[in-house]
Amino acid sequence: MNKSDRVFGVKKNIVLLGLVSMFADISSEMIYPFIPIFLADVLKVRKALIGLIEGVAESTASISVLFSGWFSDKIKKRKALAVLGYSVGVVSRPLLGLATTWSQALGLRFLDRVGKGVRAAPRDAIIADSVAATERGRAFGFHRMLDTVGAIIGPLLGAGLLYYVIGRTNYRLLFMLAGIPALIAVAILALFVAEKRAKGRDPKLPGFRLALFPIEYKMFLVIIVLFGLGNSSNVFLILRAKSLGVSPVLVTMYYVAFSLTYAGFSYPAGILSDAIGRRSVLIIGYLAFALVYVGLALAARAVYMLPLFILYGTFPALTDGVQRAFAADMSPAHLRASGLGLYHFLNGLSLLPASIIGGWLWDAVGPKATFLYGAATATLAVLIFVFVWPRISRSPLPDRSRGQVSRG
Repeated sequence: MNKSDRVFGVKKNIVLLGLVSMFADISSEMIYPFIPIFLADVLKVRKALIGLIEGVAESTASISVLFSGWFSDKIKKRKALAVLGYSVGVVSRPLLGLATTWSQALGLRFLDRVGKGVRAAPRDAIIADSVAATERGRAFGFHRMLDTVGAIIGPLLGAGLLYYVIGRTNYRLLFMLAGIPALIAVAILALFVAEKRAKGRDPKLPGFRLALFPIEYKMFLVIIVLFGLGNSSNVFLILRAKSLGVSPVLVTMYYVAFSLTYAGFSYPAGILSDAIGRRSVLIIGYLAFALVYVGLALAARAVYMLPLFILYGTFPALTDGVQRAFAADMSPAHLRASGLGLYHFLNGLSLLPASIIGGWLWDAVGPKATFLYGAATATLAVLIFVFVWPRISRSPLPDRSRGQVSRG
């Protein structure tokens, strides 16, 4: 082990990429809790339309992650695409402060998420390329931990600016200030992060042919889509808390509590997935999601929201980085960014119907229906992982002796 290349036992490149994501998340999360409030209270947008805006922003932008992953493999470059993607946030978030209609907000949210899509697969490929397969869960877990530290700082910074500096309803100025940490993220990435460069281009690299990927990867994508169809935008958690009488500032604090749990468990979850396998950790994460969604459906008083937000933080901690590591494990090395891009694409694409259905159920039936629906799809995903996956999987655990996924 080259100790000079490591910080706290983690490779410097992973730490730097974590810092990039941390500042990018400070930028996005300092405004995220206030976006649904801005849409509902300032622009007077209905709940179903808010779901549409968030769903379209996340899902349509997933097209960019599909292309950027494939293009990164084709040109054998990661960093330039990642810099381009992060740079979009420097522009889109301040411009949101100038929006006067829901269509303008939709366009700017779409642009912001396109940037996220452009950067996601190449950045994750840099992470996967920077470490051996036996450390991949640890690397992604550490990266998600720092990313989530940004999600903790962001809302605190946003709430502090609103309530003590710029005015409690001055959302527009807050969105403009969010461009500053986004610019810092771009600078760190452009100046300090290294990528493992491959020689030349691959003009013969095929398109997205699933036949090039193992059967486990295909089943993994099925599970991701099925689960994602019930995993609607987090704005519904914020709106649920608000519907029970939780004030906007307390909603922000609850969101910070969620992020603290997320950050605290991400790194250990990544290490655990290296030790016992990705599938086992994902099953626990999906069950945590289902439990929280049942709680959100049944909650009748505001006092239940804080523990539910805290417990909800265990879900992304157990799944976000582990799913990325799993996708990298099952992707051929020369198609790694493509495999990660396809994972991000389907994961994001499912958010569109999930958010539309969630918003429609809320308006037509009530919030209880939105969250029970999500709990049902999560439970079905767990059942497939438990009963179907063992019948088709040939690679249940990472093979540490060879630094790759076992085929035994």
